[in-house]
Amino acid sequence: MNAAASYPLRIPQNLIELANLRTKEEHVDKSTALRQLLYMGAQDYVIELYGSGRISLSKAAQLLDTSTLDVSRIASERMLPVGAAKAQQEKSRETASNLSV
Repeated sequence: MNAAASYPLRIPQNLIELANLRTKEEHVDKSTALRQLLYMGAQDYVIELYGSGRISLSKAAQLLDTSTLDVSRIASERMLPVGAAKAQQEKSRETASNLSV
């Protein structure tokens, strides 16, 4: 797991209330609840980037400090296309056929 860094941050009151709710529901302290909520948002964003092809599977795994298998599973659960897009597959076939000539 990556080392944590301290960062000053103003947190809106509605997120504090959400963290307070999470502390009661999940039986964790407020700092843990805030970190969990932050991670959930980061995970959503990274999966969105991966799903749209703006970052690679390995980069998504690195950013989430998890395995590529976990990223693929999360993307699949969210019904995001996993793997090369149809246009990318066609370009790869074209490149491969040009190399074999």
